[in-house]
Amino acid sequence: MLTDIEIAQNCQMKPIGEIARVAGIDDAFIEQYGKYKAKIDLGIFKQSERPQGKLVLVTAMTPTAAGEGKTTTTIGLADGLRHIGKNSIVALREPSLGPVFGVKGGAAGGGHAQVVPMEDINLHFTGDFHAIGAANNLLAAMLDNHIQQGNRLGIDPRKITWKRCVDMNDRQLRFIVDGLGGKANGTPREDGFDITVASEIMAVLCLSSSISDLKLRLSRIIIGYTYGDEPVTCGDLKATGALAALLKDALKPNLVQTLEGTPALVHGGPFANIAHGCNSVMATKLALSLGDYAVTEAGFGADLGAEKFLDIKCRAAGLRPDAVVVVATIRALKLHGGADKKNLSAENMTALKAGLPNLLRHVSNIINVYRLPCVVALNRFPTDTDEEIALIMDECRTLGVNAVLSTAWADGGVGAKALAQEVVRLCDEGENNFTFSYEDSTTIKQKIEAIATKVYGADGVTFLPDAKKQMKRLTELGFGSLPVCIAKTQYSFSDDPTKLGAPENFKITVRNIKVSAGAGFIVALTGEIMTMPGLPKVPAAENIDVDENGVISGLF
Repeated sequence: MLTDIEIAQNCQMKPIGEIARVAGIDDAFIEQYGKYKAKIDLGIFKQSERPQGKLVLVTAMTPTAAGEGKTTTTIGLADGLRHIGKNSIVALREPSLGPVFGVKGGAAGGGHAQVVPMEDINLHFTGDFHAIGAANNLLAAMLDNHIQQGNRLGIDPRKITWKRCVDMNDRQLRFIVDGLGGKANGTPREDGFDITVASEIMAVLCLSSSISDLKLRLSRIIIGYTYGDEPVTCGDLKATGALAALLKDALKPNLVQTLEGTPALVHGGPFANIAHGCNSVMATKLALSLGDYAVTEAGFGADLGAEKFLDIKCRAAGLRPDAVVVVATIRALKLHGGADKKNLSAENMTALKAGLPNLLRHVSNIINVYRLPCVVALNRFPTDTDEEIALIMDECRTLGVNAVLSTAWADGGVGAKALAQEVVRLCDEGENNFTFSYEDSTTIKQKIEAIATKVYGADGVTFLPDAKKQMKRLTELGFGSLPVCIAKTQYSFSDDPTKLGAPENFKITVRNIKVSAGAGFIVALTGEIMTMPGLPKVPAAENIDVDENGVISGLF
């Protein structure tokens, strides 16, 4: 059996100009990065708008080590829509180098439902993440230089909130002391690194709608506080223009293709467990303007990515989904039900019944909290039995939702035709009364409690003393009306990764709260969540290589 990278390398890609024509993009807006990648000039947004397409969000059950195939399903669905005669565009996030070399591996889909060139997308791509890291670290350098050169703004080194970043899993950099070596080498202080996808600049870029909006958001970023406890911004440091200059090309959406030649916009990549987990607003809006169906995804389970897509991204960009797909596998549901990872291929109705509430809670949230039409995409494995499949379909029907089998990994778009037909039906006929899980007018505390109780199924929220003080201060500073981005483990509805399935009788513990004023949301850190991941005992990097002809192996 071929690996994902071998399947991708055997694909005969079309020149990117041909893909642009399929998408309806004029040559004047194409900036080619080699034969198979391009950036789309922002001038395309000034053209007369065609009627907007339908917006389809793909999300998933709580992820497990068994894998669910959310990106594979997203790509397969976009291809499947074209197989039934629909003009579709797929909009995805860019992968981070940290997971690529760590646990997760590549993030360009799998099997016969991938975006290509797979190696480029998973590695440096068009340099967007490097530009974001450079902008982030320029701001850090200007901050420390300001203090070194006299500290006119009175920045308290003990209250600096801005961290440097690197697009790698590197736990060694979480907490450091820098500025050592005497007066000429800076002011000694505690510091640290975030992974680039957790940088507020990543969120800013993904939520910006234009260069001017990007500059406005950058200027509002809070980098620390004065000795008088007043916020200091990027604009105060006069860094906005330089950062925008570094980001001007990164703001342009990237165009690539699926294995079947469906146009794909791959742009931006915040994590959903520590950031808002969605591709850029500009790529999503471009997809909506080019296709009759724009298929996009949000990271991790629906409690993270979908919640943030709906409560943050849709709120900020004025988007309204037409249908939601929740991806699941029988293997993953068995894991949630206590099955041994080594025995997932054997029929186990007891474990499946025990794990099924996880999927049903996610589905219930979509239809009852957000009031959106929903379908379950069941990624079929050869070992799935008819009885197991029937159980899931029956249980989903009790919620008024259909479960549709998908074999996109093995069969590409043909394997997702049935899913595509159900998505079209939902977009045309499904009951859609889209609403957020909380109102803007509620307090920070009430917003967090609403997400925890309505979406996670928690009994309530425990706020530690620091979090209480931070909420009070941020409200005094005028940030109380912002939406909330909760940083939480992706492996559970709770903040404890060991609580699988659909846990009950638990509380969420919020230990820290900060504002991302440029991005336009409050960040609440729960449990033991980290904004700089670490590498596993055996990182994926150990298996990656390149031969004399430049052919990469072991990437995924």
